[in-house]
Amino acid sequence: MAQRRNPAGKLAAVKTSKRNNAISLAVIGVGIVLLGIAAIFLLPRPSNAVLTQDESEKSAVPAAVSYPAPDLTLKDPDGTQHAIADYRGKVLLVNLWATWCPPCKAEMPTLKSYYEKHVDQGFIVVALDQGDGADDVKAFTTSYELSFPVLLDPKFEAETAFRTMGYLPSSYVIDRDGTVRLAWTGAITANMLEKYVTPIITE
Repeated sequence: MAQRRNPAGKLAAVKTSKRNNAISLAVIGVGIVLLGIAAIFLLPRPSNAVLTQDESEKSAVPAAVSYPAPDLTLKDPDGTQHAIADYRGKVLLVNLWATWCPPCKAEMPTLKSYYEKHVDQGFIVVALDQGDGADDVKAFTTSYELSFPVLLDPKFEAETAFRTMGYLPSSYVIDRDGTVRLAWTGAITANMLEKYVTPIITE
């Protein structure tokens, strides 16, 4: 049986097909954009990348605090003991971190660069690893070519001593008289260090 030709129905079908194609292209476009955004955040940062002003939104502003530096003694991966009190007379930035922590890894080259810039002014960084094994910490320090002391904290003593509440990374700046002056939670940029720590170094 012959069917009657229906131009209106054919036109509607063409419009529907075009609309479906447009929707499909839009979905594909959104997918590509989302993949691009995911790649930006998930791809590893080069080990020598220093956080810059463009990334300042990733750096929290430190809180001004004032309390005596805790009496804390820990060992480095080779078993040598180091005490916070050993660094009295220097400006000390104590950094609590872990090898599995992405923002800890992100800020480590920044801390290294700032340390190397200011070490001759009596500034030092002491990184306290939270819970990793000695071999993992050694591998990390070798990979990042860290020249400041890195200590092991298998019992998380620093979290209690510095009142971190378990957040990593956390950093604390101790002045030359042994008073904790600044408390940070989150990755630190170079500009934040220059803005808040350099004035303490030059006091």
